[in-house]
Amino acid sequence: MTIMMPAPDQAVLGRRAEIVAALRAIVPGEGVIDKPAEMLPYESDGLTAYRQPPMVVVLPDTTEQVSKVLKYCFEQGVKVVPRGSGTSLSGGSLPLADGVLLGLGKFKRIREIDFDNRVVVTEPGVTNLAISQAVAHAGFYYAPDPSSQIACSIGGNIAENSGGVHCLKYGMTTNNVLGCEIVLITGEVVRIGGKSPETSGYDLMGIITGSEGLLGVVTEVTVRILQKPETARALMVGFAQVEAAGECVARIIGAGIIPGGMEMMDKPAIHAAEAFVHAGYPLDVEALLIIELDGPSVEVDELIKRVEAIALGCGSTTCQISNSEAERNLFWAGRKAAFPAVGRISPDYLCMDGTIPRGALPRALARIRELSEKYGLGVANVFHAGDGNLHPLILYDANKPGEMDKAEAFGADILRCCVELGGVLTGEHGVGVEKRDLMPEMFSEIDLNQQQRLKCAFDAQGLLNPGKVFPVLHRCAELGRVHVHGGQLAFPDIPRF
Repeated sequence: MTIMMPAPDQAVLGRRAEIVAALRAIVPGEGVIDKPAEMLPYESDGLTAYRQPPMVVVLPDTTEQVSKVLKYCFEQGVKVVPRGSGTSLSGGSLPLADGVLLGLGKFKRIREIDFDNRVVVTEPGVTNLAISQAVAHAGFYYAPDPSSQIACSIGGNIAENSGGVHCLKYGMTTNNVLGCEIVLITGEVVRIGGKSPETSGYDLMGIITGSEGLLGVVTEVTVRILQKPETARALMVGFAQVEAAGECVARIIGAGIIPGGMEMMDKPAIHAAEAFVHAGYPLDVEALLIIELDGPSVEVDELIKRVEAIALGCGSTTCQISNSEAERNLFWAGRKAAFPAVGRISPDYLCMDGTIPRGALPRALARIRELSEKYGLGVANVFHAGDGNLHPLILYDANKPGEMDKAEAFGADILRCCVELGGVLTGEHGVGVEKRDLMPEMFSEIDLNQQQRLKCAFDAQGLLNPGKVFPVLHRCAELGRVHVHGGQLAFPDIPRF
């Protein structure tokens, strides 16, 4: 399998020296990288199986520079791929051979901390964890906490609408971002939202969050911060059957209990995480739930009793409750290290990301097990169980001929299963190029054309991150018709490594 991207514009490639010179005039010093060896770190993101060197890399450090770069590219018809920390697991920031790779890594300043309004105004290159660290002294934190929070940037979180282990109760990125400064491909600077919890007019924040760099480049973000709960305790509950753990999740939510976080791992993931972190996970269980309850201490104590009873009714075999903050953090340390931990038990793995209704979790688990047997590949399951976001890690060896193809086919079938069960193709990793060609599994041609019309309203020339999200590129003029058949742009192969 190969990933297809827009055909390189040979006329643009022929003007490379001119384009590089123009960008150097906008971003002087070391802000432009054009030597092949120096661009190697930018040829891939977290989906490392696919690589494509960019035409040139530009690293601005002010909104004015971003505006001038985009305006120049717009006027010259040059494609642009925005990039944050490069941790995307869907190929969202995969470069283009004839495009400018616009890196936001220098935008790493927190501009304002406003405790009165409970917001932080930050630049997009600031890491997710750094925001919580900046306000921790006053007892505040930023709620969305993806497992990559030590490295992923807040701008990238907006692009993919990232979640994390606490999104069940406190919401995804879209529920915690109040405002953005965005630069359009024309160079225009637009401000959306602000410090107020509600704004009038169209919900443009809802459009920008999760737009995967196709609509504009975020240069400033205003996020909501929360006070740390009075008490937070975690339960570590083991089950002899994976399906029993899934049933426990459904019963807890059905009882009206909304944990601060509820995560699930199966046996391969448990063993990998325990060997990596030594969190004290039980090794004789088939599934492990980590359930965090937070709030006033009297409420937490009561909820712990109720959750214990529900788990026992579902056949739990072990239950350990954290008695200190250090122990609670240790429970979570293993879960948050699950992805790198699995790298110790397999030469390669493909991290999937789909979402299902919570009640369908047992059926999804059974189907993943069937697919594992069908393809002859192992799988370690790590789930944001509370909101139905699945992260099956498909184990394979890229050095064995055909295994990468099998892993991708396995992953595609998992995502089709998610849609069949009433879920969606992605929970937080985005569509990018990884799931792009599966979009028709979920959306009709009419649906996709309507989404592309929105893209065209922001970027009529299709210069921002083309080749991502949509399985077929259409010229915006073609989308004026009810039935779209013409205007398709060619997709050449991107080599897989």
